[in-house]
Amino acid sequence: MMMKRLKNEASSVRRFKLSYVLLGLAAFYLVLICVKFPEFLESATVSSGDDVDVALDVEDDGRESSSGFHNNVREYARVTRKEEENEGSPNRKPPKLHYGRITAAILKRKSMERNVSVLDRMADEAWSLGAKAWEELDKYEEKGIEMNSIHEGKPESCPSWVSSTGAQIAKKGQMMFLPCGLAAGSSVTVIGTPHYAHHEYVPQLAKTKAGDALVLVSQFMIELQGLKSVVGEDPPKILHLNPRIRGDWSHRPVIEHNTCYRMQWGTAHRCDGLPSKYDDDMLVDGYLRCEKWMRNDIVDTRESKIFSWFDRFIGRAKKPEVTWPFPFVEGRMFILTIRAGIDGYHINVGGRHVTSFPYRTGFTLEDATGLAIRGDVDIHSVYATSLPTSHPSFSPQRVLDFSEKWKSLPLPQNHIQLFIGVLSATNHFAERMAIRKTWMRASAIKSSDIAVRFFVALNPRKELNAILKKEADYFGDIVIVPFIDRYELVVLKTIAICEYGVQNVTAAYIMKCDDDNFVRIDAVLREIQRVPPGRSLYMGNLNLLHRPLRTGKWAVSYEEWPEDVYPPYANGPGYIITSDIAKHIISQYQNQSLRIFKMEDVSMGMWVESYNSSTPVQYSHNWKFCQYGCMEDYFTAHYQSPRQMYCLWNNLLKGKAHCCNF
Repeated sequence: MMMKRLKNEASSVRRFKLSYVLLGLAAFYLVLICVKFPEFLESATVSSGDDVDVALDVEDDGRESSSGFHNNVREYARVTRKEEENEGSPNRKPPKLHYGRITAAILKRKSMERNVSVLDRMADEAWSLGAKAWEELDKYEEKGIEMNSIHEGKPESCPSWVSSTGAQIAKKGQMMFLPCGLAAGSSVTVIGTPHYAHHEYVPQLAKTKAGDALVLVSQFMIELQGLKSVVGEDPPKILHLNPRIRGDWSHRPVIEHNTCYRMQWGTAHRCDGLPSKYDDDMLVDGYLRCEKWMRNDIVDTRESKIFSWFDRFIGRAKKPEVTWPFPFVEGRMFILTIRAGIDGYHINVGGRHVTSFPYRTGFTLEDATGLAIRGDVDIHSVYATSLPTSHPSFSPQRVLDFSEKWKSLPLPQNHIQLFIGVLSATNHFAERMAIRKTWMRASAIKSSDIAVRFFVALNPRKELNAILKKEADYFGDIVIVPFIDRYELVVLKTIAICEYGVQNVTAAYIMKCDDDNFVRIDAVLREIQRVPPGRSLYMGNLNLLHRPLRTGKWAVSYEEWPEDVYPPYANGPGYIITSDIAKHIISQYQNQSLRIFKMEDVSMGMWVESYNSSTPVQYSHNWKFCQYGCMEDYFTAHYQSPRQMYCLWNNLLKGKAHCCNF
């Protein structure tokens, strides 16, 4: 009995000691976690490397900021300003430009926080990808990238013809790449078979009393497209060809032509079987814009038959007329050819001319670098012939003129009247060079009364970022905002422009414009001088009582914008604000109270409205800040190609503010 009790006591002592040991280990582990976890978290969020400076951004009150979304542009502008201040120091070696410097706060994943919007997460991802892009770019340069070809002007070679089968095009997302675009005389031939019509539900018809919401549809689209400038933005549609075999609202077969640039559609050109006018100003290289084809709704009347009999009776000769049916038939193979002429595109089907579409302002043949085919059609094969063997926009050596006279002047140390921030995309080498050679040569800019800088984000393509870095290093007029460019994040560039105009230069007025905007510097200055000094100003082509779209591709949800109308806002291509408004924006941005919306121009209108609630702002509207194209005696002309910018500048040198609508 005594022996059994001793055994039980020994086992209980062992269990007692084991439980204490386990509790002690658990307590030690918790203490270790509490002490070491912050260090681990900090090391996980900080990017290391020789070419990327890492620093925690500290607010004015000494507290560390926790929002990466509200720190990125500010930190970058601060670093850039320090580099520019050091440029003038004597006996200083040219530094290796650290465009990719970011704060540690950038890498803090806001997606882990609560109450984070889609735009916040999108921006956070773009900053993180931008940091990786710069790290990859440094490795890319260390491998010895061949950049001498940019200065030596070695041409890039492209094939004179390409072809693809339907299966190959399907694997590439119904796209075929045209390496160097098109040139006058180039042609693209598509062989395909339209699908038989199918029923589609049309919500608009369901709202009508007698309308049937189901309609038979058979249509397809053939588009010549350019390259995407930024992520999230549709590529420009240089030619949109849309045969609608079962018709549309017109209830008869039609062929529609159009263009779309920076997601803005032009006016549709429709051919519905009636021939276009045979006037010289309506012809395209001598061809009708619309040929005639058979229509069921057009029959010979009794009167026309009588006159036809009378013509035969008096012996009047009548030229025989052959009318063809609509060129596309469901289930029947077609051969369509798009030929680039001198004045426009010519569309032939089955060897017969059907339509012609004149070239539109801002669209050039060499930009048509992709063929997209979508809709109710089976593609068998595509052939593109007589293609150009080089492309100026893809060959930066043919666009970038590395001459000393195009370098920008250093930022002035004194007060200036106007700072212009130009939004640009990574691959817009031709657009930036055209601006340097045209309106950036204005006397007010040369006299350092105005400063101009391009604001450019990064591209997913490493080689483009490498060339951009060389361009920025040489010309000294580019501010690289280190995130992957997206259409929805253009607003971040606008904030960067405001901050740069307030902190890097001391400007009375700050102007934002796009790189396809031609600015008449003298006219803009005169318009500004009409405003009494010291008054807060918001100037541009203003929109009033615009309502957000709630459905469709550009829909804005009630979570994004709960109000029924937008505040008054100036169209995005070009507008001007005073420095006090810019300071208000930066102040709100720094304390993380700035409301940010995905539409950049609406965001600016919202910020100005907020400032106007405490300080009166003068809203100045003028149509001459052109939203679409150009008008006589313009202040700014939008959607201008590099060729048009050179033409506009030559007109100004002659003393005429005339448009160049080729």
